[in-house]
Amino acid sequence: TTDLVASPHSNLEYKFDPAMVESRLAELREAAGAAAPSLHYGCDFHLSFDNIQDAVAHPAKYTINHGRYLLVEFSDLVIFPNTTEIFARLMDAGMIPVITHPERNTLLQQKLDKLREWAGMGCLLQVTAQSFTGRFGRRAERFSRILLDENLVHVVASDAHDTRHRPPNLGKAYEWLAREKSEA
Repeated sequence: TTDLVASPHSNLEYKFDPAMVESRLAELREAAGAAAPSLHYGCDFHLSFDNIQDAVAHPAKYTINHGRYLLVEFSDLVIFPNTTEIFARLMDAGMIPVITHPERNTLLQQKLDKLREWAGMGCLLQVTAQSFTGRFGRRAERFSRILLDENLVHVVASDAHDTRHRPPNLGKAYEWLAREKSEA
């Protein structure tokens, strides 16, 4: 793993503090030294009225390295009927929504048509590497493979949370993808 995106949540439970993210990243870079992976600014953005309004007004606040890519995590409780319009607004403001771990969201597992639509309008889908190898259960494994077969996997990420239980390791998924999807 050469690069990591710090992605604290921005939702109704956790207030996103860009200054704190920048400060903590600077501390980590200094403590880790040159041998450490490159650390990048980011956010796990949840769709809420206040978040959407603020992101449209300040697009670089929530995006990876203040660029164009916005990591969007869906709630496990609701998918808004106007999500297509929300994504269009975010894109009009210069952001590219990256839908994170759709294979692990039971509501999105039932919305393959919507995932196709959102990808067709320019959104990207990011699947967690360990989903391909069954770490998050059979449903997530099956759906990750459906997304792959549908050419809807644009990014494979570790979704690391720590170094023991969910480390930033893509090796097993890389081996599986190379074996299963190699172009012979």
